[in-house]
Amino acid sequence: MHSEPPVVAPVPAAPPSLLKKVVAVVGASWLILIGGVLGIAGAGALAVHLATPALGPVIPAFTETRVEVVPTPDVVVAVHSLGRLETESYHLERVVDLADHQTQLFGMVKAKDAILLLAVGDVVAGVDLQHLTADDVDTDWAHRSVTVRLPSPSVFSATLDEQATRVYSRTTDLLAAHHEDLETRARAEAARTMEKAAVDHGILDRARGDADRAMTGLLRSVGFSEIHVEWKKE
Repeated sequence: MHSEPPVVAPVPAAPPSLLKKVVAVVGASWLILIGGVLGIAGAGALAVHLATPALGPVIPAFTETRVEVVPTPDVVVAVHSLGRLETESYHLERVVDLADHQTQLFGMVKAKDAILLLAVGDVVAGVDLQHLTADDVDTDWAHRSVTVRLPSPSVFSATLDEQATRVYSRTTDLLAAHHEDLETRARAEAARTMEKAAVDHGILDRARGDADRAMTGLLRSVGFSEIHVEWKKE
């Protein structure tokens, strides 16, 4: 007698809608897990960056840096702003006796046209800094050192005081020709002799010393501590 095999009841299949929900839940859980891991890693990196802002970029050990300062014409510009450095002025008085000697009648008669001028004026000397070029300035900013070669001092002007200068006497002999430009010539001679007298009394040497001190003060105010002032040869 044969026995019948047991009958196994089939397991009912899950509805399609339920499977979609399970897959969606599982997928969302993985996305949440992955997002959480990435968020923790990003937060950690941000915390490390904020905690060490002073470290900056990492420079390889073999890197070598060198700072080189190229001299600029700033010193020349500052010196040029002074223009003519008038350092000395002499106030002088001169007496100019100027006469034009003439002969008349084939040399038989001598006559003259003369003037006596009392001249008062000023002679000004200094250094013309407009002639300074970039080649005349050597700077070492690292050591705050500068060498400047200045043009030689010179007389800028020898002018008469028109209010104080006057003609003391003006005479013309009877047979002499009267020269209208005699006073002009006397004034020019007064200015020339005043300039010579000022040079003879050392106005250029005094101008050199005063210009040296003025230039040293200017360069010290710019920031130099070691200053050398030299003079060009004439």
